[in-house]
Amino acid sequence: MAAAAPIVEVDAVTPQPRIVERAAEVLSDGGLIAYPTDTYYGIGCDLFSKKAIDRLYAMKDRDRKKPLSFLCHDLSDVSRYAKVSNFAYRTMKQLTPGPFTFVLEATQVVPQMMQTKQRQVGLRVPQAPLMLAIAARLGHPIVTTSATDRDGAPLIDARAIKDELGSRIDLILDGGVQPLEPSTVVSLIGDEIEVLRQGKGLIV
Repeated sequence: MAAAAPIVEVDAVTPQPRIVERAAEVLSDGGLIAYPTDTYYGIGCDLFSKKAIDRLYAMKDRDRKKPLSFLCHDLSDVSRYAKVSNFAYRTMKQLTPGPFTFVLEATQVVPQMMQTKQRQVGLRVPQAPLMLAIAARLGHPIVTTSATDRDGAPLIDARAIKDELGSRIDLILDGGVQPLEPSTVVSLIGDEIEVLRQGKGLIV
C-alpha cells in the first residue's frame, strides 16, 4: 500500500515561497496535490500530465466524458486556453479573482481530453493567493476538482483528506477548515451570461 501523503501547513493568503516551490515540483513530476481554495478543498494536477489526469479521474470515479475544470493564475493565462471575447474579458475582469468557474470555447492548446464535445472548457481564477502562486510557478494551469469522500461529501480539512485519500495523492497543503460552498458556474458562450450552477459567487 502506498504511503500516505504528507501534510504541510501553509499560509493560504501569504504563502511561503518554499511551499509554493515544493507544490509546483510535485505537480511538475506528475503528482496530485490537495489544497485550500476560495470554495472547497481541491485536488489537482498539471494540465499537461496525462498520467496525473488519469489518476485524478480514477480517484474520483468520474465519467471521462465530463471534463474537469482548471485553474489559471490570471486572465492573461485564461486567454491562452480559451477564446476570450471583449465581452467575456470584461465580465471576468469584474468577477476575478473569485469563486467562479467560467465556461468558454477552448483553444487548440487545451488537451482534447479536457474539452467537452462542444470543445468548451471550464476555467477558474480563484481568490486563493496560494493556488495562483503555485499555478504561476508551475507555468501551466492546474486541473482541479473538489476533495470529496466516497459518497461525494466535501472533505473540509487536511486531516479528513489524509484519512480518506492520503494514499492516492502526493502532497496535502493544510490551510485550515474550508467552507462548504462550490463555485458558481457561468457560461459566457455567445457573449451571454448564463448561470449553470449557483454557488458562492454572486453576479449582481
